[in-house]
Amino acid sequence: MRRVLATVLIALLGVVVAACSGEKTPRTTDRPVVVASTDVWASVARAVGGEHAEITALFNSPGADPHEFEPSMADTAKIEDADVLVFNGGHYDAYVETAAASSAALKVDATALATGETGDEHADHDHDHAADDHAGHDHAINEHVFYDLPLVGRVADATADALATIAPMHAQYYRDRAAAFNDGIAGLTARLAAIKARHDGAEVAATEPLSTYLLEAAGLVDVAPPAFTAAVENGQSPSAADVAAFGDLISGRRIAALVYNTQAVDPATRTVLEQARAASIPVVDMTESLPAGVTDYLSWQSTQIDRLEEALDR
Repeated sequence: MRRVLATVLIALLGVVVAACSGEKTPRTTDRPVVVASTDVWASVARAVGGEHAEITALFNSPGADPHEFEPSMADTAKIEDADVLVFNGGHYDAYVETAAASSAALKVDATALATGETGDEHADHDHDHAADDHAGHDHAINEHVFYDLPLVGRVADATADALATIAPMHAQYYRDRAAAFNDGIAGLTARLAAIKARHDGAEVAATEPLSTYLLEAAGLVDVAPPAFTAAVENGQSPSAADVAAFGDLISGRRIAALVYNTQAVDPATRTVLEQARAASIPVVDMTESLPAGVTDYLSWQSTQIDRLEEALDR
């Protein structure tokens, strides 16, 4: 009886220790559940997971502003129950990390990959992106990291590694698909290099610092008034002086194109849009999430690069 009681006590003690440790072990399954913060990151996860993963995007509203998204209780439950989480990081979708505090999910944090701050085994600390020289998350780098094409390729690789951990029977499948995705990224990067060869140093003006990484890869210089773009990014109205300064760029025909975020629109951005059209300055529409009917990341970015090429080659 004493031996039985001792065994029971040891078992109970083990349960208590495990509960106090807060550690959870990811499960193994042949069809991992992946929850992405936005449809953009879901499209990357889908490119990797294919038929051997279940992909869900929390924010999936074309035309809406992802910055204003507030998850429901059902969304929080999805995060807690996920096998893999793919998200932007920083303050862009901080609700994911908050909800995942008690989750066993493997986390693929794009911003952490960019800054090299992740402790996750999937991080690549050899990444030489200029942002690595900074400290911190979204305060150190432009938080729209889904426009950093090489980084998105690394997110695909990290997602493949995470999925392979959960579903080792499909590991090669995931890694092959990530490699194919990166081939597509290389093709888009080559197109940006070709734009740079033709238009290096050309000045453009963006209504918000959305596509900064892509514009820089194309050799373009964004000369929009910083106070104007900062106000738009923070959901505030630019001052009259900043709107006037933006208008001067257009009326003086200093810019080769207006890069217009169609999901961060207010009276000030509409004003500069109208001015650009009146001055016959090409307008390049860019979005913060996938347009209606689009589910593929590479196709989305290819279309936007098409618009940029057309505007600059006019």
